[in-house]
Amino acid sequence: MAFPVSIQKENELKRRMAALHVHEDEIEESFVRSSGAGGQKVNKSSSCVMLWHSPTNIRVKCQISRSQAMNRFLARRILLDKIERQQKGFVEAERAQIEKIRRQKKRRTRRGKERMLQEKHRQSEKKQDRGKRGWE
Repeated sequence: MAFPVSIQKENELKRRMAALHVHEDEIEESFVRSSGAGGQKVNKSSSCVMLWHSPTNIRVKCQISRSQAMNRFLARRILLDKIERQQKGFVEAERAQIEKIRRQKKRRTRRGKERMLQEKHRQSEKKQDRGKRGWE
């Protein structure tokens, strides 16, 4: 593997892969054309990298850079981040956090609806009071 990064960064990536027990032969790599900004360069070359780690069934797509070699390096780092989160149980903690936020938003929505209905009730009382003044 030769990436367009410093030797220290490449060695750090290899060390992390060894620590997480991820081997290069377990990773399936494919290249597709990128989308979005970048002009003709991204439309002509397949600079977007897609990685699939077969043991964990994790898929990663990286099109951060216009350089395919740089995207290969960045995709591996992203893949290792996801594998590390999965191995350390962060996935379950993240799901719990997302569920907590969803419940909070639901509660806020309910309070907002109650306030809106109270305001409507006040407004209707104002309108009813206008007719009672006897201006007719």
